[in-house]
Amino acid sequence: MTKKKKKIKGSKLTAGILRKEIVRLFKRQPNKRFNAKQIIKKLKIANSKTSVNDALDKLAENGELKHIGEGKFRTNNTSSKTTERATDEGIVDMTRTGSAYIVIEDKEQDVHVSPKYLGNALHGDKVKVQSWRPRGRRVPEGEIVEVLERARQYFIGTLSQSKKYTFVLPDRENMPVDIIVYSEGLNGATDGDKVVVKIIKWHGNGVKSPVGEVTSVLGKSGSSDIEMKSILINNGFNLEFPPEVLKETDQFQDFIEEAEIAKRRDMRPITTFTIDPHDAKDFDDALSLQYLENGDCEIGVHIADVTHFVKPNTALDKEALFRSTSVYLVDRVLPMLPERLSNGLCSLRPNEDKYTFSAVFTFDKDDKLVGKWFGKTLIHSDRRFSYEEAQEVLESGEGDMANELKVMNRIAKKLRKAKFKNGAINFETEEVKFRLDENAVPIDVYVKVRKDAHLLIEDFMLLANKEVAKFVAQKEKPEIPFVYRVHDEPNPDKVAEFARFARELGIELKTDTPKQIAKSFNDLNKKAEDDAALKMLQPIAIRTMAKAEYTTENIGHYGLAFDFYSHFTSPIRRYSDVLAHRILQKVLVGKNYRTDKAALEDQCRHVSAMERKAMEAERESIKYKQVEYIEKNIGEEFEGIISGIIDRGIFVELKVSKCEGMVGFETMDESFDVAEGRLKAVGNRSGKVLKMGDTIKVIIKEADLKRRRIDMVLAES
Repeated sequence: MTKKKKKIKGSKLTAGILRKEIVRLFKRQPNKRFNAKQIIKKLKIANSKTSVNDALDKLAENGELKHIGEGKFRTNNTSSKTTERATDEGIVDMTRTGSAYIVIEDKEQDVHVSPKYLGNALHGDKVKVQSWRPRGRRVPEGEIVEVLERARQYFIGTLSQSKKYTFVLPDRENMPVDIIVYSEGLNGATDGDKVVVKIIKWHGNGVKSPVGEVTSVLGKSGSSDIEMKSILINNGFNLEFPPEVLKETDQFQDFIEEAEIAKRRDMRPITTFTIDPHDAKDFDDALSLQYLENGDCEIGVHIADVTHFVKPNTALDKEALFRSTSVYLVDRVLPMLPERLSNGLCSLRPNEDKYTFSAVFTFDKDDKLVGKWFGKTLIHSDRRFSYEEAQEVLESGEGDMANELKVMNRIAKKLRKAKFKNGAINFETEEVKFRLDENAVPIDVYVKVRKDAHLLIEDFMLLANKEVAKFVAQKEKPEIPFVYRVHDEPNPDKVAEFARFARELGIELKTDTPKQIAKSFNDLNKKAEDDAALKMLQPIAIRTMAKAEYTTENIGHYGLAFDFYSHFTSPIRRYSDVLAHRILQKVLVGKNYRTDKAALEDQCRHVSAMERKAMEAERESIKYKQVEYIEKNIGEEFEGIISGIIDRGIFVELKVSKCEGMVGFETMDESFDVAEGRLKAVGNRSGKVLKMGDTIKVIIKEADLKRRRIDMVLAES
């Protein structure tokens, strides 16, 4: 080998010898990637880049090497130290260390990618990854060969200026590189400003930092408003609509067109109303009731006809798909559609004629469902109720639409009873709500109480969603591709682990079949109404469940015990419902309509992913506001419940506000051992037991808004 090196060093090799030497180089370093310039340097030869590239191309044609982009090649032979290479598509999940795991659908193990093989891929990006499993290693290793789709264009961070350069330092730990901003892209931002920056160029060829331009100057760091905007941006949501989207929106007519009246079932004369939260502006569903000549009653579930305005492949449609959902933070809503549509043209406001897509159900004198109809309609809402106002009418039996509400509530209760009899799970999770002052600072925290008015609306929306899905699914064979909202059966291993967990608290769960699991969870929820310790088990039980998602493959909805289920009732705030409306309408007017199932499945995946991001943003905003609320109570004593135990301490949820903080073991007067299963901790000196569900008193020690963390200490007993 030494002689060979001496012979080729500084030489200009013939084409044949050059190819042999390149192959030898790759065999010596099978996991490396080289371009022509690097090969010339490694072999110390006098050949030009052109001749080396020609040799590389021929070796790639022969299958000895593989071109992986950006002029780089790697060996196509399997190393004796690794398993055969595979190429897959997946999503980047960055870690704090700078490495990443690529999550690949339908594969149990993620692929680990070290920082040097990430290229310029970032958290959430869809990428093509080449992987191999080194001998003796459990986790496959890989390298990213192509970024297929960027998760985000916009980032939030702090502007940092020096004499030579200006960078935006991103807030997120899993955004490992700073963003270069040239002077023409500053848009008035100055050093120290919190800004939103849009990436306009993703550098390749080994240059890590992308180039961006400032789109919004949020001001100096620290305010609640900036933090809420940061939550949205950092979860991949754009704060503003593109100009072309707003331009399209401005062109819509704000009156009912005569040509449309003839195409629709006119239901404007029928008593109709909406029930929504007191502060809602986007009313996307309404109910109507009328009696037929034979004594049957007809209840209409009327949904805003968003598809009348949002046409496929327009700028508005593309932006709605990209967002996929409205995001509801504690103090604001980031809508899926521009305000002129979401709060205006589409919103079913009282005393206005509106375009709707309706599911109309006929019930006989025994409240049995005997007929259904789906189609485009016109409605006129006679009254807008808040949930509190509708509940007052239900309880008093007096007021506007008292008879209609009474009848609907009676039927809703029967629908609910049938649902639970069929095996639905009754997870009544607590929803934290805030009262805010004029500056959006929380002045009170409480748990939302769901009464008949809430449940009435929920039950009729469930009915419409179920019956629409059933109608399309059973229309004809072969199947009509449709958007289903599915919920898989729980993972048996997770359920078994949870059952062992519950057994330590004296609760025996039967988990042999999915129906037994559902019944056991319902029994647990009933007992939890009177037992705080058992209430702590509810979120753990929920984590054993599969996540509901959108797909074209219908497997039913386990949690609701429905064989067919979709989302049809909220198209103002969910793109899944827009898709469902379009397909249903085409099925109604032409039964042979079938959309491209693969393309529809891609849209379902995107909508599901954006839904998860929205939920994370909502959770972050709640946590921030809880810390902001408790900040003014430093040093005060509260009663709470132990909600979790880890090696470092116990989590405590305050009874009234539901704010959760941690009491570290290091703040206590003795050390504790955490028992297996993490249901209790035992003091090493006194034998004192702290267990899940115990009521204890704590003092608020610190509220850290930046980390969204509350630190507590035990109060003296």
